[in-house]
Amino acid sequence: MVSDLSFDHIRVIYPSAPARPYTPMRGALSTVWFDRYKISRDCPEHLESIDTMCSTLGSIIQDEVNTGIPKHRMVIGGFSMGGAMALHLVCRYHPDVAGVFALSSFLNKDSVAFQAVEERLRTGLSLPDLFQCHGTSDNLVLHQWGEETSVLLRKTGMTTTFHSFPGLYHQLSQPEMELLRSWILNKLPPTTSF
Repeated sequence: MVSDLSFDHIRVIYPSAPARPYTPMRGALSTVWFDRYKISRDCPEHLESIDTMCSTLGSIIQDEVNTGIPKHRMVIGGFSMGGAMALHLVCRYHPDVAGVFALSSFLNKDSVAFQAVEERLRTGLSLPDLFQCHGTSDNLVLHQWGEETSVLLRKTGMTTTFHSFPGLYHQLSQPEMELLRSWILNKLPPTTSF
């Protein structure tokens, strides 16, 4: 059992992916953030479904901004496909948040997210830090895929931190969540009001 993240000074939102036809399951309905042609780093991204979800999730971000939460006081992240979705959302559309995390996640080798990071840094604009964790025994999203994602984002200029968890499969663990919690608290410390 892994406890949910909760903080006295941070509101946590857990959006749910919709049911959609999922190609790796022969088109069967699955609760996934976007479609993939296959579960592999070596294929094109299904940009139509990724961009649709970026728009939907962007509306949630805008709702928070409308309530008075500035983007620099937001962290966006997720597990597995949710982490990949967070990377697309932050790298391509909302690079002004405080940070992004991706747990047991990867981007395809030729992801447009890499290109967005390169372009942003080429024009002198900053990006948030990336925090990643991945189990070494993950047989669904290979550890190597997560690590390669971190390396490629670092090469494009993004600050990344990658933590490996020996023996961990495609799941969350308490030590991983404790590291994530500390990272979030570092990015979003309590504010003092006078």
